[in-house]
Amino acid sequence: MKVVSMVAIHVVKQGETLGSISLDYRRPLAEILAVNAISNPNIIYPGQQIIIPGLPNADTIPYSIEISIANRKLVLKENGVMVKTYPIAVGRMLFETPVGNYIIVNRQPNPGGPFGAMWLSLSKLSYGIHGTNDPSSIGKAVSRGCVRMYNQDVLQLASIVPNGTRVLIRPQ
Repeated sequence: MKVVSMVAIHVVKQGETLGSISLDYRRPLAEILAVNAISNPNIIYPGQQIIIPGLPNADTIPYSIEISIANRKLVLKENGVMVKTYPIAVGRMLFETPVGNYIIVNRQPNPGGPFGAMWLSLSKLSYGIHGTNDPSSIGKAVSRGCVRMYNQDVLQLASIVPNGTRVLIRPQ
């Protein structure tokens, strides 16, 4: 029987520090140190599992998001089955959308400016999925790395997926 943790787990990658992990997940360093019983924050290693307090384990959430940079599509899945596909805008040259595996760590309705009606923060500092004040940008590579959606689409997506939802960003 596989035991699934009920809290989010981050697997340390080469070059990461507890400080950078703390920033990526928007969690205080002291909180991460406490729940992981780490006495020396300077001693972590690639492959080490770090508990991220306040977020559910992505494996306990039936939803996942897959983003294709080349196709400029965001696919919402429930239990591995496609539910909906949304058109998106992605990062422009020199500001590419980061390929990788992330989770949604928090959200902010009506963040203002170019971010439209909703901001869904990813577990990579300064990156998210958000609405737009420029609907003509959807389908293009024009952002500073974030994933842009039509406002009605990001609001719909945010109403479905909870924090902790897995987000897979792929080149294709």
